[in-house]
Amino acid sequence: MPDGLSTGAAARLLPLPRTGLPGWCDRYLSPAGELATGRIWLDTTLAHALPPTATALAAVTDAVLVPLLRQGRRLGSLTTDYSLLWQPLIAPGTDDAALRTAGRTLGRLLRFRPPLRLEAMDAEAPGLEPLLEGCRAAGLMALRYRHFGNWHEEFAEGLGWDAYLAARPPALRTTIGRKLARAGRELRFELLTAPGLALETGIAAYEAVRAGSWKPHEPFAGFDAALMRAMAAAGALRLGVLRNQQDGAPVAAQYWVVAGRRATIPKLYHLEAARAASPGTVLTALMIRRLLETDRVRSIDFGRGDDAYKQLWAGTRRQRIGVILLDPRHPEGLLALARDTAGRLRRRFRPAIESLA
Repeated sequence: MPDGLSTGAAARLLPLPRTGLPGWCDRYLSPAGELATGRIWLDTTLAHALPPTATALAAVTDAVLVPLLRQGRRLGSLTTDYSLLWQPLIAPGTDDAALRTAGRTLGRLLRFRPPLRLEAMDAEAPGLEPLLEGCRAAGLMALRYRHFGNWHEEFAEGLGWDAYLAARPPALRTTIGRKLARAGRELRFELLTAPGLALETGIAAYEAVRAGSWKPHEPFAGFDAALMRAMAAAGALRLGVLRNQQDGAPVAAQYWVVAGRRATIPKLYHLEAARAASPGTVLTALMIRRLLETDRVRSIDFGRGDDAYKQLWAGTRRQRIGVILLDPRHPEGLLALARDTAGRLRRRFRPAIESLA
């Protein structure tokens, strides 16, 4: 833990350098490939996805480290448009009682400040509720809200591609059957997993496809490449590229991160000009087949958002939440509480109001 912070000490708010998390953070971190609690994701976010005027901070107790971002006067979670999941980092062996104590010390640290917004959270994350209970005991209020949907699917041990495909919607199965047959004649599939020249070529192909896709703009264009390089060094990257057989030009690209037999896809793209050939569907099918048959994953996760295509590939939706921690004694906290109360009243009485219209 940082110098001067001993067991039972009050929480401290410490700066985090853009070069990556200091070594003292290691005790709070999970294995490298974890997308919410692992060093690779957090270090890449610090180095490649922070607004120029933002400052990264850590609210720290002996039990928990809460990665935060300060923009102007406001504090919030260390989350960006790339964040798929965020949560406080809990030291090993910490029980609920210790988390409630940590929450109280964090709550005292955050009193008399503007509201703090925490985003991209798993409502069922271990330790979250005891930590919030402690914050409430310190005089803060915790207002939950719906943030974004997350589509995923869990698999039985040993599930293969054929069984997975049989559970897909009929229209998707038909498309995959037709397009895979054509792709075998016209397209070439590449899978990149290790650092080196081949990976750099694959990253260049990924960026070329992104530039010709339906969403060419990225707020921090270097983030994906940096994450892929770091995940490859940890053995967690699966970068797929689909190319034309004739000229080798890439038409689709996507990358997955594999950790603990879970596979998560941060981004996928295809060329708009090649849309008729469904290269994105073909590449997703090839990647999932490989993840099931070679990596033996037990779950796939399509990240943030309720895009219609995601529920074709993954059959379960869960709600990621946000939490606003506010002090009702602070003017901005009181205003946030009033807005939340007004919003709840509108939702409660809207059906009656509409019936009178």
